[in-house]
Amino acid sequence: MMTSANADLIRVIADPLRLQIVTLLAHETLCTSHLVEETGARQTNLSNHLRVLREAGVVETEPCGRFTYYKLKPEVIEALAESFGDLAVTARTTVETNRKRAC
Repeated sequence: MMTSANADLIRVIADPLRLQIVTLLAHETLCTSHLVEETGARQTNLSNHLRVLREAGVVETEPCGRFTYYKLKPEVIEALAESFGDLAVTARTTVETNRKRAC
């Protein structure tokens, strides 16, 4: 079921740079320097977006010496995907049964 928490998460991930970050982190754990190199974004801008993703629970940090690595939390993406899957099943049932409310 879609919830307001899902809506908040969708808004967080919908930003183009944050979506790019999430996509990159789906493939490997990266530090800020790597993300700056991959995205071309400025370090301060990137750090702000990483903070938003961290506060939303989408990514977590892993300190490694003087660097901080970021990794995606797949369970968050899976839960969102499951909500969309449930919504698609409901929509399919509605279409197949031609369910509509009378006016």
